[in-house]
Amino acid sequence: MTTDASSPGGTPQAATGRRPTIGDVAERAGVSKSAVSFVFNDRPGVSVVVRERILRAAGDLGWRPSARARALSQSRSQTMGLVIRRAPELLSTDPFFPQFVAGVETGLSARGYALLLQVVADDAAEAAAYERFARESRVEGVFLTDMRVADDRPERLHELGLAAVIVAPPVEGITAVGMDDGVGIRRAVHHLAALGHRRIGHVAGPSAYVHSGLRQQAWQNALAELGLPLGPVAASDFTGAGGTRATHELLDLPERPTAIVYANDLMAIAGVAAATSRGLRVPEDLSVVGFDDVPLAPFVAPSLTTVKQDVVTWGAAAAESLVAMVEHREAAVVNLPDVEFIVRGSTASAPV
Repeated sequence: MTTDASSPGGTPQAATGRRPTIGDVAERAGVSKSAVSFVFNDRPGVSVVVRERILRAAGDLGWRPSARARALSQSRSQTMGLVIRRAPELLSTDPFFPQFVAGVETGLSARGYALLLQVVADDAAEAAAYERFARESRVEGVFLTDMRVADDRPERLHELGLAAVIVAPPVEGITAVGMDDGVGIRRAVHHLAALGHRRIGHVAGPSAYVHSGLRQQAWQNALAELGLPLGPVAASDFTGAGGTRATHELLDLPERPTAIVYANDLMAIAGVAAATSRGLRVPEDLSVVGFDDVPLAPFVAPSLTTVKQDVVTWGAAAAESLVAMVEHREAAVVNLPDVEFIVRGSTASAPV
């Protein structure tokens, strides 16, 4: 019976009469075949610790890549990957990703690359998608979106040997392509304060996401800068239904806010409907501010005051950065347009 080469102290496969393969090395080292290929083709993306583990496993097994295998490994997929972890029913209502994907496609196609998109529902499916990308060499790099608090995905992708560009607002310790969400939120709070509002609430996105926390922190900091009391917060999930529930939660308070800043436009639009269903007028009784400036924002009644991000340009910049990374060249300096604060019909002077 043949001893498993991945077992501690196991007999090298070469001793069994079968030539060891790259798969044997990957199994013994506990990595993907792509990571082994990266090491033996002197490509970046594998940590020193993992590289040593791979070399040790290859030495134990007596494996070296053939000249033909090396030649094949030089072929490129010309494809980048994007894994979106959202329930399909949530993704279908999220206006951010269609615009972002449009920007990514624009940036990639101009450079001869394609996009492989996968939508998954949970952590396990997302991890499996990345492992499959690496194992089958289906993509050369990935876009990492929806950064989470204590996110282990960058390290996981590094171990798999997958190049990655993080798409997120700038955060200390993380190299990312993104815009400063906080600027727009601060402008929104200052705008409402100038209109006489003193009770300014916030409907936040899921606390697991970094950008949700940044937007909530910016709202809180702006209130402190202005010497205003900290308004009430309701947690939500970026959906219309969640925005409706959170709005009713804030409006049920004994001292309801006279203005609410929402973490995205979808929740803000739902919030307007929730307020009017209670007999409140927007903006006369309640001012509402969104975030994103989705295409529908100017056309709802009243038109939505919001923070505008150029998401298409953001996607194109992320694509350029990822292509430069996999081609081992310096990426052009990313100068994304500043967020804009757009005043429309959903904000007015605080009620007397």
